[in-house]
Amino acid sequence: MSENQTPSENSTPSQNNSPETPEHVVGVGPWEGPHPKGAHWDPELLAHGDRRNVLDQYRYWKHDAIVADLNSRRHPLHIAIENWQHDFNIGTVVRNANAFNAAAVHIVGRRRWNRRGAMVTDRYMTVMHHPTVEDFVTWTRQENIPILGIDIFPDSVQLETYSLPERCVLVFGQEGPGLSEEMRTAAVDTLSIEQFGSTRSINAGVASGIAMHAWIRQHVFNQHP
Repeated sequence: MSENQTPSENSTPSQNNSPETPEHVVGVGPWEGPHPKGAHWDPELLAHGDRRNVLDQYRYWKHDAIVADLNSRRHPLHIAIENWQHDFNIGTVVRNANAFNAAAVHIVGRRRWNRRGAMVTDRYMTVMHHPTVEDFVTWTRQENIPILGIDIFPDSVQLETYSLPERCVLVFGQEGPGLSEEMRTAAVDTLSIEQFGSTRSINAGVASGIAMHAWIRQHVFNQHP
């Protein structure tokens, strides 16, 4: 059996749509048949099933093996969000960063943040904490990573027409007040997402997904605006 065999190759894990398993249950049941060989397989998951919210290619893999595989192909895109009031959107931002396999997520401000929306995806990410904007800016300068703020200001540039650097950090502000003045000053540019309805803004969770996908289009699919 191949070292990199996936559950769909020569295996018969239990399916969600079996009479014994409700269709809404996530994941697969115990591996049926001889267990595959390889250091990345988790014996407990093979024996009892894998109900985690992971891609099918990672079914039955050990957590550390999944993280190592993700680390081997991280994008050079960093994501940061200011956290001064325990913003509930932070979890969604982290989940989006995981979906697009960002290099890291940076929490600027309070260390504790609402993890509910992250759906445990933070366990597969590098999450860095910076207690102040100054600390965060110092880190970006040491790493030579430009800061791009995502917010609506009179001088903001349209995200849809902006050429995003391959290596950069997209920063999102607190829900309500938006980017702090200190962060705005530190940013190379601030970018806004064009809207066509009556609402003035969209929340940071939604904005982060749009902005990350804009970067993906430009640097993964080479579809420049």
